[in-house]
Amino acid sequence: MAAPAPESPQSRPRGGWLHRLFELSILAKAIFALAEFLTGLGLWLVEARWVVAAAHWLTRQEITEDPSDRVALWILHQAQAFDIGTQGFWAAYLIGHGAIKLAVVAGLLAGVRWAYPLSIAVLMGFIAWQIDRYVHTPSVMMLALSVFDLVVIWLIWHEYRSLPHSDTARG
Repeated sequence: MAAPAPESPQSRPRGGWLHRLFELSILAKAIFALAEFLTGLGLWLVEARWVVAAAHWLTRQEITEDPSDRVALWILHQAQAFDIGTQGFWAAYLIGHGAIKLAVVAGLLAGVRWAYPLSIAVLMGFIAWQIDRYVHTPSVMMLALSVFDLVVIWLIWHEYRSLPHSDTARG
């Protein structure tokens, strides 16, 4: 009786904890992408002056209690700096960013083979942009997003390697 063949990436079961972690990370990406897309649409539809009015409404109680409240003053400052150019940029950015991520997530969830390397490339592009933003405006959030994206890239790569390599595979 011959010894069993060594396990190849293609023969690994896809129901393990890494597969579940892959699915969970892709679900998180989908939720964030949808939130980005809808936020972008909201920014596109709302007038910039409404942002200022909303900031005043949200901070009025805090400013009344403590006129030097740093958070409330920061919110008001950001809202007052929110002009039509800023609004247009962020609306377009969030709609585009969300739509791209939704498209690659849909491909991954459908198991389309080409979506895996495309998703890795898209996430690498986002990481490059996030690192550039971090260099110009140091934000721990940009680093955290980049680390999360690196983990997702690794999970996508692992999942891609476990796909069957046959001509009948989707994509």
